[in-house]
Amino acid sequence: MTRPNILVAGIGNIFLADDAFGVELALRLNHEPLPEGVTVIDYGIRGLHLAYDLRDNDYDLVILLDALPRGDEAGTVYLFEPDLDFDRGEVDVDAHEMHPLAVLALLADLGGEVRRLLVVGCEPAELEERIGLSPAVAVAVDKAVQVVGELLQQEMSALVAGKES
Repeated sequence: MTRPNILVAGIGNIFLADDAFGVELALRLNHEPLPEGVTVIDYGIRGLHLAYDLRDNDYDLVILLDALPRGDEAGTVYLFEPDLDFDRGEVDVDAHEMHPLAVLALLADLGGEVRRLLVVGCEPAELEERIGLSPAVAVAVDKAVQVVGELLQQEMSALVAGKES
């Protein structure tokens, strides 16, 4: 039996306050015990690099870590599975500003695809130019470490069961 192959990808800009949520979470997760077959990478603003890694690796699951404004209270941690069937023609691909949809659109242009994608996000409080998370988002990183840990346990179990059948 082959083991599941999962990528946990932190994305964001450390120079834009809470936009660094995904980067900080990836750094924290690299200090946690993780199941075999899980790779955590801090991609920061290197969306182009992420798109090529997704194309060149056969991941069973990709978990993106990102600060995404959704209108909730600052520091709210959420988990969702985005719809991967979107109109790629309406997404601007700019190597200097690659949000998750732009990465997925570029990935499709490169001939790749993601089998399954989950997002662990956080509602930012501040996105202005400065280094450092706001207090609400800094606290949310602790909660998100637990969310990702539990998610990995669930997903690894499901993937192992699926590969055994």
